[in-house]
Amino acid sequence: MSPRVLMFGWELPPHNSGGLGTACEGLVDALTEKSVEIIFVLPQKLPIDSSKFRLIFAGPTPARGLERVMFSAYAKGDEESHDASGLSLMDEVKLYARRAERLARRENFDIIHAHDWLSFPAGLAARKVSGKPLVVHVHATEFDRGGGNSINQDVYQIEKMGMEQAVKVIAVSDWTKQLIVRHYGIAPEKIEVVHNGVRVESNINLPEALTALRARGNKIVLFVGRITLQKGPDYFILVARRVLKFAPNTYFVMAGAGDMAPKMMDLTAQLGLSDRIFFPGFLRGEELTRLYQAADLYILPSVSEPFGITPLESLAAGTPVLVSRQSGVSEVLRHALKVDFWDIDEMTNQILSVLEHGSLQQTLARSGQEEVRRVTWDAAAEKCIRIYRELC
Repeated sequence: MSPRVLMFGWELPPHNSGGLGTACEGLVDALTEKSVEIIFVLPQKLPIDSSKFRLIFAGPTPARGLERVMFSAYAKGDEESHDASGLSLMDEVKLYARRAERLARRENFDIIHAHDWLSFPAGLAARKVSGKPLVVHVHATEFDRGGGNSINQDVYQIEKMGMEQAVKVIAVSDWTKQLIVRHYGIAPEKIEVVHNGVRVESNINLPEALTALRARGNKIVLFVGRITLQKGPDYFILVARRVLKFAPNTYFVMAGAGDMAPKMMDLTAQLGLSDRIFFPGFLRGEELTRLYQAADLYILPSVSEPFGITPLESLAAGTPVLVSRQSGVSEVLRHALKVDFWDIDEMTNQILSVLEHGSLQQTLARSGQEEVRRVTWDAAAEKCIRIYRELC
């Protein structure tokens, strides 16, 4: 008999600011398909399709809709932002925990699973009143979000307390596991690595504008993600300047949103590249899939990336990838180009090799697409089920 899991998360598509919601949705869908009963809890009430699993809300509909601080501040990495009612992101996290305690008293479950620091206090509150085992799932740490330069001590303490009091810690990569051992003092044997997966979408016809652009012999290099220090967007802009000296028929696209977006736009203008680097904003669904399919190469230049789902999405769409060696996804991909995020020269060389040699691009795309079919949420769910059964 499968355990009943009370799972705490912060976001789910289509109301997500990044990969955390995507990862939660992929894992929950896979667990549900394996007959695991999931009670997924969100801090606020939102219009989300929950036909596959039971979804409950700890709080009412946000007063300011989708722009409330709990989403916008997290997307910007700003724990001190306040909404119109004066609540900061940290206030929202504490309120979620208080509501989770009341909720846990009335629900029937066997195990608690909390995703990332935003939900750790809620998971701890549920453990306190129920006595049930707590599993915490680390998708990113303060050392990733700060790019190794600075950390928010309040967030760090919540992360550390959650990992110390949980009976098991799930890390999305060995990269993240080693970071947890090094910076949080958690015993290695307490940490299980469960790599993320990807959904393979069917091909979608490209818009006429992109088709015409490609037909004229132009190339497209793509970045997708939060435009924050952790993701290395400045390295993307700097490498674009170098590549364009040798391949002037190339366009660079930085899709996403974040606190560094205005700075990146200013840098692009200062370098005189505004006609070659475009910022379409945050994309999802078919729009994003079309962009993946249109690109010649996807780049993940992250300074510290716990995993990185976007390269898998790119490969699933048939586009080869260049990923930072400082990323968890590099552990599961053999058919991907890899480079240190700071090595602009080598990054330039690898990009030019793909743009100039069609055979290399096709080989990377074909092999990568085949490889990514084995990186599934089904495999991640199997590992989680094994953990649940061991604890129950």
